[in-house]
Amino acid sequence: MSSARSSENQKSGVAFLLTQVGAHAAFQFAERLETLKLDPAHAGILRAINAENGLSQRELAKLMGMFPSRLVLVLDELEKAGLIERKASAEDRRTHMLHLTARGKETLQNIGRIAREHQDAFCAALNASERETLAALLSKLAAHHHLTPGVHPGYRKL
Repeated sequence: MSSARSSENQKSGVAFLLTQVGAHAAFQFAERLETLKLDPAHAGILRAINAENGLSQRELAKLMGMFPSRLVLVLDELEKAGLIERKASAEDRRTHMLHLTARGKETLQNIGRIAREHQDAFCAALNASERETLAALLSKLAAHHHLTPGVHPGYRKL
């Protein structure tokens, strides 16, 4: 990188650089997921369902910060792909509990592999110590801004 460009990046400010790098990382991850015919929203929802098997649609919408009507559309896509199933709650048949199918669990393993490959490629310029430091600093910022751990704030805009 030229010294002029390096100097320009230093003047850009941390918030801009976080946005620039974050958007680039998100675009690259989305491209990698295309091999599975999924987008990042699908991946995050599968991950959340796996983390708490039997989560209700209402609970998932709240966790993800999504409009329930938009979540239903995404869940319909995942169900049609054979990745999730909805089961009526034993307590309230109007409530649907969400579960990964065997195919959904296999897909989630593939998503995990893709995510690890993405992280390794994306962070190739950093050594292990720098990665740890960056992760700690970003986690501190996320906590300060009351972001839900493991949930991308973009779900609010879906």
